[in-house]
Amino acid sequence: MAKTKKTKQLRNLLESNKLEFIMEAHNGMSARIVENAGFKGVWGSGLSMSAQFGVRDSNEASWTQVVDMLEFMSDVTNIPILLDGDTGYGNFNNMRRLVMKLEQRDIAGVCIEDKQFPKTNSFIDGEKQPLANIDEFCGKIKAGKDSQRDDDFCIVARVEALIAGWGMDEALKRAEAYRKAGANGILIHSKLSRPDEVLAFAKEWAGRCPLVIVPTKYYSTPTDVFREAGINLVIWANHMIRASITAMEKISNQIFEFESLVDVEDQIATVNHIFELQGADELKQAQDRYLSQQSNINAIVLAASRGSELYELTEDKPKTMINIGGKTLLRRSIDELKKLGINNTTVIAGYKANAINIPGINKRINKQFKNSDELTSFACAEKDFSDDMLVFYGDLLFRGYIMRDLLESSGEIVVVVDSALDNPNLSGSPDLAFCSKKDDRNPFMQDVLLKKLARQSDRNKPSGYWIGMLRIRKQGKKWITKALKELRKRDDFNQLTIPDLLNHLIEKGKPINVHYIDGHWLDVNSLDDINRAGDFTA
Repeated sequence: MAKTKKTKQLRNLLESNKLEFIMEAHNGMSARIVENAGFKGVWGSGLSMSAQFGVRDSNEASWTQVVDMLEFMSDVTNIPILLDGDTGYGNFNNMRRLVMKLEQRDIAGVCIEDKQFPKTNSFIDGEKQPLANIDEFCGKIKAGKDSQRDDDFCIVARVEALIAGWGMDEALKRAEAYRKAGANGILIHSKLSRPDEVLAFAKEWAGRCPLVIVPTKYYSTPTDVFREAGINLVIWANHMIRASITAMEKISNQIFEFESLVDVEDQIATVNHIFELQGADELKQAQDRYLSQQSNINAIVLAASRGSELYELTEDKPKTMINIGGKTLLRRSIDELKKLGINNTTVIAGYKANAINIPGINKRINKQFKNSDELTSFACAEKDFSDDMLVFYGDLLFRGYIMRDLLESSGEIVVVVDSALDNPNLSGSPDLAFCSKKDDRNPFMQDVLLKKLARQSDRNKPSGYWIGMLRIRKQGKKWITKALKELRKRDDFNQLTIPDLLNHLIEKGKPINVHYIDGHWLDVNSLDDINRAGDFTA
């Protein structure tokens, strides 16, 4: 079923045989709230939009600023918007351009008032405000109607004669002239606290064309009175902005006075509710449709060690939180993950765990870090295991392409091996990798298997160095989970490493695939490595 266009919706409201209501909004958020509340239309209040810009309701906000805000409001709603267009922002030519720009943004109609430009709010010295010449204002209405491309676009003429003290006869005279000029409706405005003037006008008007009122001043009048008078549309004109000001003043004063949020949180909207109003769910659905599924990958970073060779640099923090070129090692790793759309990261902490304070990570603590090795740390993240994981050491510095290419490699478990045996940046005792094939620099080498990881070479020349990074998929996760269960039965479990785990899997006949690289990584173990790391990140 085709959706009724917004212009037609507004016209139906104006010409309805029952009393209809629209509510003020002043930005995208308030417009969505109005629609969610059940209103059939939005009043784009000039007063409220000026207020949210922090300027006076005297055309201090330009018409282009107003139209830009209306675009946000229209984009997030499915109900029509009737703009409070002040005087049309100028003469007949300004009115023509305004109508064109409103139609481009799917705004359903505009209400213009018969005062002179620039306007002043009707409730500020209304008697002293001069009214526009009737013929000139009729010309403005005609110009707007001639400019519209959609026959259902509505122009409502607002009569200010009662506000200005010109009397009922003048109000009726002007309204009739505006109707004949093509106005789709007449808004009769009054500043009295009783509805006497608008009811008298409605009686004399006798339904010649739709009649609109704004009962801001005579708000205590029972709504049935308007029904009986034959009013077509009621505008609740400024209550969203007024409600928000009251709430913001209360909360800001409370926070300032008590310097705490404890008593405030339960009084205000949750952040999740803001996300709902912003359409976060729709964005999540769109991401699922259009973005790579790499965002489902969980990264596990092993970062429990101090780094004993770094001396005072790690006196108050673990090795992963050392600053290299303006960023900590861990921050650099997290940034690389985010570039690949990986936002689920679990960091295994141990030494000075509280110093790991990067937001957005899951932190697990290896309480036995003093007397255990990396496999114990890895096991601390077992609850975070997923069907697609990246596992790497927290003291690893690497070029982003290494991780990106690893994600594109095939295999249930894939380890990254540096085939550059003469790498001058290596320090400590890196794990030697013995593989089924040497690296022939072929970018399509996908069938290489790991045969063993060891700290010391045997009679066979190693194929390279394991850099401390691996990818684990669904079946590989099952293998590793089972292997951890088996290895926990060993008395020396706390002294085992990730290479021990991989070697155990190889002994069980599980294939461990190899992804070769040629340098471009650094394992930060010593002060010399810190110096090399500075050059690496320069």
